Amino acid sequence: MDFETSLRRAIKSGSVVIGQKETKDCISEGKAQMIVVANNCPEEFISYLNEQNVFTYTYDDSSKALGVSCGRPHFVSALAILEAGDSDILSLKRA
Repeated sequence: MDFETSLRRAIKSGSVVIGQKETKDCISEGKAQMIVVANNCPEEFISYLNEQNVFTYTYDDSSKALGVSCGRPHFVSALAILEAGDSDILSLKRA
């Protein structure tokens, strides 16, 4: 599985929220199926995620690169996958 391709497909055909605040909201509402964080995501947010019962995948690159992978012109340190759509990104949970 190519992570970037799967992420773009999830963004295009599924439901993805971008940003730490929005991700926290989705977790508290029980909507997040998977969280993706950049490898330079702030430690306080990582600590918060470690206390939650949600699968978290650490992206191998920076928030700048994650933003590019999302097709966004800004840094993205965290995002939540609510619905994968046509993507196989949730297969990471089984790996």
